[in-house]
Amino acid sequence: MADRVLVFGEALLDDFGDQQIPGGAPFNVARNLAALGNPALLVTRVGNDAPGQLLRGEFARFGLSAEGLQHGAEPTGRVVVERDGEGGHRFHILAEQAYDHIEAAAAVDVMRAFSPDTVYFGTLAQREPASRAALAAVLDGAAGAARFLDLNLRDGVDESVVFNSLQQAAIVKVNEQELQALFAWYCHTCPDTMDIDSAAVEAEARAMMHNFSIDGLLVTLGERGAMYLGADGTRVDERQAFPPAQFVDSVGAGDAFAAVFLLGRARGWELPLVLQRANAYAGAVCGFAGAVAPDAGFYTQWRDSWGL
Repeated sequence: MADRVLVFGEALLDDFGDQQIPGGAPFNVARNLAALGNPALLVTRVGNDAPGQLLRGEFARFGLSAEGLQHGAEPTGRVVVERDGEGGHRFHILAEQAYDHIEAAAAVDVMRAFSPDTVYFGTLAQREPASRAALAAVLDGAAGAARFLDLNLRDGVDESVVFNSLQQAAIVKVNEQELQALFAWYCHTCPDTMDIDSAAVEAEARAMMHNFSIDGLLVTLGERGAMYLGADGTRVDERQAFPPAQFVDSVGAGDAFAAVFLLGRARGWELPLVLQRANAYAGAVCGFAGAVAPDAGFYTQWRDSWGL
């Protein structure tokens, strides 16, 4: 069966200088879920401008409902992405974007009509009061839904937003740099996550999970795979590398991983299989520019291989 996933947060343009590609972690997750055949509703906001029109076109291309898409006078979100020449990237986040002004009443109305099984959210769209209040209202209204926090720490996100988000979440996804930041904020020691298998890393991670009542902690490790810790003592490691035939960039790889994790949990896949498939899919996303494939055939091959 499929989960109905409400995805809350930013839709924007990733500006690479020579290319402007639709992005934003929530938008990436929603498009991946839709392309893989899982019901998703994105609650976001864009401007009445040319970039907003481009993003609206992505809703149509992926068959995403536009019920949660709000419009306003603010500029459509944009992030300047700087490649470092080694496959990595840095983000330069612009202020006062449309996704900072998501309206609570409209968001709650579409949430109630959609009746989600899971709510996915991050932190960037909570940097301003309006969207922060809208998310709080959605979470209050979707009391029975599972809550998946994809931390996605970015410039402009205050620690208090992280703290409140962790209190709201059942499952939390972080990369190793974000886990290191959480250790610095909330733990007694800061073990180096490069030694992810150390007892110290697991002990501090589990202490933090206990303090925030987190059911599951998902840590992505790039080419080193991923790790999942459950509050029940579960630990699952996925360390197989899945490099693409030609590496382009890692933009959206974590979002692709999150989408397949949500899909796999909804479909009842065993956790080791969920992590293995999410890791393989995220590796494949590194083979093209931006977070989603230009060709729908990319998704068809994964759906076919997974029997979706």
